[in-house]
Amino acid sequence: MPTRTANATWQGGLKGGTGKFEGESGAIAASYSFGSRFEDAKGSNPEELLAAAEAACFSMALSADLERIGKVPTSIHTQARCTIDRVPEGGFKIKTMQLTVRGSVPGIDERQFIEVAEKTKTTCPVSTALKGNVTIELDAKLA
Repeated sequence: MPTRTANATWQGGLKGGTGKFEGESGAIAASYSFGSRFEDAKGSNPEELLAAAEAACFSMALSADLERIGKVPTSIHTQARCTIDRVPEGGFKIKTMQLTVRGSVPGIDERQFIEVAEKTKTTCPVSTALKGNVTIELDAKLA
Protein backbone atom coordinates (compact mmCIF):
# COMPACT_ATOMS: atom_id res chain seq x y z
CA MET A 1 0.00 0.00 0.00
CA PRO A 2 1.26 3.52 -0.71
CA THR A 3 2.58 6.03 1.78
CA ARG A 4 1.41 9.60 1.21
CA THR A 5 3.54 12.65 1.95
CA ALA A 6 2.86 16.28 2.77
CA ASN A 7 5.16 19.09 3.84
CA ALA A 8 4.63 22.18 5.95
CA THR A 9 6.83 25.16 6.73
CA TRP A 10 6.20 27.70 9.50
CA GLN A 11 8.08 30.99 9.69
CA GLY A 12 8.05 33.31 12.68
CA GLY A 13 6.41 33.21 16.08
CA LEU A 14 3.04 31.69 16.87
CA LYS A 15 0.76 34.72 16.51
CA GLY A 16 2.75 36.68 13.93
CA GLY A 17 4.08 33.79 11.88
CA THR A 18 2.79 32.23 8.69
CA GLY A 19 2.87 28.76 7.28
CA LYS A 20 2.39 26.89 4.04
CA PHE A 21 1.65 23.24 3.39
CA GLU A 22 1.45 21.10 0.29
CA GLY A 23 0.75 17.52 -0.59
CA GLU A 24 3.08 15.48 -2.75
CA SER A 25 0.54 15.29 -5.59
CA GLY A 26 0.24 19.06 -5.84
CA ALA A 27 -3.53 18.74 -5.51
CA ILE A 28 -3.56 20.42 -2.10
CA ALA A 29 -1.57 23.45 -1.04
CA ALA A 30 -2.47 26.43 1.11
CA SER A 31 -1.26 29.04 3.53
CA TYR A 32 -2.21 29.09 7.18
CA SER A 33 -1.71 31.33 10.19
CA PHE A 34 -2.72 31.73 13.82
CA GLY A 35 -5.66 33.78 12.57
CA SER A 36 -6.85 31.16 10.07
CA ARG A 37 -6.59 28.46 12.71
CA PHE A 38 -7.93 30.07 15.86
CA GLU A 39 -9.83 33.10 14.52
CA ASP A 40 -11.72 33.92 11.31
CA ALA A 41 -8.83 35.03 9.09
CA LYS A 42 -8.53 33.79 5.52
CA GLY A 43 -6.42 30.74 4.87
CA SER A 44 -6.52 27.06 5.69
CA ASN A 45 -5.61 25.14 8.84
CA PRO A 46 -4.90 21.60 10.04
CA GLU A 47 -8.48 21.11 11.23
CA GLU A 48 -9.84 21.83 7.75
CA LEU A 49 -7.45 19.24 6.32
CA LEU A 50 -8.46 16.69 8.95
CA ALA A 51 -12.16 17.36 8.24
CA ALA A 52 -11.56 16.90 4.51
CA ALA A 53 -9.70 13.65 5.14
CA GLU A 54 -12.50 12.33 7.35
CA ALA A 55 -15.27 13.36 4.92
CA ALA A 56 -13.51 11.81 1.93
CA CYS A 57 -12.59 8.60 3.75
CA PHE A 58 -16.01 8.18 5.33
CA SER A 59 -17.83 8.69 2.01
CA MET A 60 -15.69 6.04 0.30
CA ALA A 61 -15.92 3.59 3.21
CA LEU A 62 -19.71 3.99 3.48
CA SER A 63 -20.04 3.39 -0.23
CA ALA A 64 -18.01 0.17 0.12
CA ASP A 65 -20.01 -0.99 3.15
CA LEU A 66 -23.29 -0.38 1.32
CA GLU A 67 -22.02 -2.17 -1.78
CA ARG A 68 -21.08 -5.21 0.38
CA ILE A 69 -24.76 -5.62 1.32
CA GLY A 70 -25.90 -5.19 -2.27
CA LYS A 71 -27.03 -1.56 -1.98
CA VAL A 72 -24.80 0.42 -4.35
CA PRO A 73 -25.25 4.13 -3.63
CA THR A 74 -25.93 6.71 -6.30
CA SER A 75 -24.20 9.28 -4.13
CA ILE A 76 -22.87 9.84 -0.62
CA HIS A 77 -22.29 13.41 0.59
CA THR A 78 -20.43 13.88 3.87
CA GLN A 79 -19.79 17.18 5.62
CA ALA A 80 -17.23 16.93 8.43
CA ARG A 81 -16.86 19.68 11.04
CA CYS A 82 -13.63 19.43 13.05
CA THR A 83 -13.58 21.45 16.29
CA ILE A 84 -10.47 22.53 18.17
CA ASP A 85 -10.91 23.90 21.69
CA ARG A 86 -8.74 25.30 24.44
CA VAL A 87 -8.19 22.75 27.21
CA PRO A 88 -8.05 23.57 30.94
CA GLU A 89 -4.51 22.21 31.35
CA GLY A 90 -3.33 24.66 28.69
CA GLY A 91 -3.03 24.52 24.94
CA PHE A 92 -5.55 23.22 22.45
CA LYS A 93 -7.10 19.87 21.55
CA ILE A 94 -9.19 18.63 18.65
CA LYS A 95 -12.21 17.32 20.53
CA THR A 96 -15.00 16.58 18.08
CA MET A 97 -15.65 15.63 14.48
CA GLN A 98 -19.29 16.03 13.47
CA LEU A 99 -20.33 14.10 10.36
CA THR A 100 -23.48 14.98 8.46
CA VAL A 101 -24.07 12.31 5.82
CA ARG A 102 -26.74 12.27 3.16
CA GLY A 103 -27.02 9.31 0.85
CA SER A 104 -28.96 8.42 -2.22
CA VAL A 105 -29.15 4.63 -2.11
CA PRO A 106 -31.73 2.73 -4.16
CA GLY A 107 -33.52 -0.08 -2.33
CA ILE A 108 -32.55 0.77 1.26
CA ASP A 109 -34.64 2.16 4.09
CA GLU A 110 -33.55 4.90 6.48
CA ARG A 111 -33.03 2.52 9.43
CA GLN A 112 -30.69 0.25 7.46
CA PHE A 113 -28.79 3.23 6.03
CA ILE A 114 -28.21 4.61 9.53
CA GLU A 115 -27.07 1.18 10.81
CA VAL A 116 -24.51 0.86 8.02
CA ALA A 117 -23.32 4.45 8.54
CA GLU A 118 -22.87 3.82 12.29
CA LYS A 119 -20.76 0.74 11.50
CA THR A 120 -18.71 2.72 8.99
CA LYS A 121 -18.06 5.36 11.66
CA THR A 122 -16.11 2.74 13.61
CA THR A 123 -14.24 1.17 10.67
CA CYS A 124 -13.32 4.03 8.29
CA PRO A 125 -9.49 4.29 8.34
CA VAL A 126 -9.45 7.99 9.30
CA SER A 127 -12.08 7.42 11.99
CA THR A 128 -10.02 4.58 13.44
CA ALA A 129 -6.94 6.85 13.48
CA LEU A 130 -8.93 9.37 15.55
CA LYS A 131 -10.52 6.76 17.85
CA GLY A 132 -9.87 7.37 21.51
CA ASN A 133 -8.81 10.97 20.91
CA VAL A 134 -11.69 12.63 19.06
CA THR A 135 -15.43 12.14 19.60
CA ILE A 136 -17.06 11.39 16.24
CA GLU A 137 -20.73 12.37 16.04
CA LEU A 138 -22.93 11.17 13.18
CA ASP A 139 -26.13 12.48 11.61
CA ALA A 140 -26.99 10.11 8.76
CA LYS A 141 -30.11 10.29 6.58
CA LEU A 142 -31.20 9.35 3.12
CA ALA A 143 -31.28 12.28 0.74
